[in-house]
Amino acid sequence: MALQCGIVGLPNVGKSTLFNALSSAKAEAANFPFCTIEPNVGVVSVPDSRLQELEALVNPQRVVPTIIEFVDIAGLVKGASKGEGLGNKFLANIREVDAIIHVIRCFEDDNIVHVAGGVDPLFDKEVIDTELQLKDLESVEKKIQRIEKIAKSGDAKAKSELETLLQFKEGLTAGLNARAINVEKEELEAVRDLHLLTIKPVLYVANVDESSIHTGNAFVERLREKVKDEHADVIVLCAAIESQIAEFDDPEEKDMFLNEYGLKESGLNRLIYGAYSLLNLITYFTAGVQEVRAWTIRKGWKAPQAAGVIHTDFERGFIKAEVIAIADYKQFKTEAGCRENGKISIEGKEYVVQDGDIMHFRFNV
Repeated sequence: MALQCGIVGLPNVGKSTLFNALSSAKAEAANFPFCTIEPNVGVVSVPDSRLQELEALVNPQRVVPTIIEFVDIAGLVKGASKGEGLGNKFLANIREVDAIIHVIRCFEDDNIVHVAGGVDPLFDKEVIDTELQLKDLESVEKKIQRIEKIAKSGDAKAKSELETLLQFKEGLTAGLNARAINVEKEELEAVRDLHLLTIKPVLYVANVDESSIHTGNAFVERLREKVKDEHADVIVLCAAIESQIAEFDDPEEKDMFLNEYGLKESGLNRLIYGAYSLLNLITYFTAGVQEVRAWTIRKGWKAPQAAGVIHTDFERGFIKAEVIAIADYKQFKTEAGCRENGKISIEGKEYVVQDGDIMHFRFNV
């Protein structure tokens, strides 16, 4: 299951520089708005040291990591909800992604223009929030108009939906993102068909200068304070450094470069982990001499759903799963070793897959 994160931000915040570093696809990074018009999609493998450990133990013919897709979406300007700039295209593209990576400029540089005339992360955040909220408000109001008559006729389901829709209207009008509006889980059904933009999970990327990569700066602190209520994470990185790190093919050279900046790993790795966590994803593995492979599933999925990621027949004809915890595999080195030591469990349809499980499915179609 390839999940998509849309990278958004005002023009000239470092969005395309970050995307270029993330992926081998190259969006034109230029010092003017709208240099990225069609959304560029980059397929990025999720770094996972467990894959290398399994590779060393199994010695397979190939290793296949799990992936996330990042979409570089055209820069947004004020008035996008009314079609200003590339507003309609932006909003259509963002509607299709599973989560939003919001890049915010947290660095001073006189050579790179800022659309508002000065660096202000809260202004940047609010411009995009407001445009998305206005679009969501439009969707909610349209549905209210459709459902009001049915609710007045006494239809209990419509009355309940209308109450929820009015809550969302009130929150969005007050400048809240839909994800911050406090409703019960079952009440979300009322807006599910609207695919609201501000209900999507979000991760903020504070793009800083070189001197701020370890400690952040005043801009970052203001941003962190602002997003506290959204329960959203802020990842601090320097897109310019990340684009240099991404150019190294040799792991040793890359490590030397990271050491020069006192970094244990690239900010991009942290961003990928953050996106993975944001989407509530975990990884399970299949391991054999032909292939060691990582598979992406949602946290909480049961064994048949996990099997369905490999092939729908696996889910349809699911019989059982043989499961080895990765810690046991590392300890006993082989599947046979795990079997001898009673470390392979046989699980049925109700088994909830754990992060790092090594699985072998039995099915019959």
